[in-house]
Amino acid sequence: MAQIIESIDVTVPVSTAYNQWTQFETFSRFLDEVESITQIDETHTHWKVKIAGAEREFDAEITEQHPDERVAWHSVGGDTEHAGVVTFHKLTDDSSRVTVQIDWEPEGLLEKAGSMIGVGKHAVKKDLDNFKEFIETQGAPTGAWRGDVDV
Repeated sequence: MAQIIESIDVTVPVSTAYNQWTQFETFSRFLDEVESITQIDETHTHWKVKIAGAEREFDAEITEQHPDERVAWHSVGGDTEHAGVVTFHKLTDDSSRVTVQIDWEPEGLLEKAGSMIGVGKHAVKKDLDNFKEFIETQGAPTGAWRGDVDV
């Protein structure tokens, strides 16, 4: 299984970064590979993504969510197997660090080769850069879900 860990510092309070990250249906605005996400219920989402030109669909279950601290998930069925966690760290009253860890199983020759040369790591870094630009430009989250989940 491949693993990617990337962090970025954003110039917004930790609650702003966290609140935006709970708005899964907006991910297509800053995650390049995401075509759409549908929130099914408080702990389930349906994803449509395009990775290396291949369209994939899967459901994800949120397994842990604590306001201003973390969101963890794993895929459920579908075309891709992965799990991850995003953690949020207060740096100052007006800045925070967002860290993403994704564990995934590359499928097919193209994904396996891409994983070996760091394509996934580059994509996650670019997505975090996009998130930084999005949330700092917005200045406020597009919504928030502050529920606590422990599955």
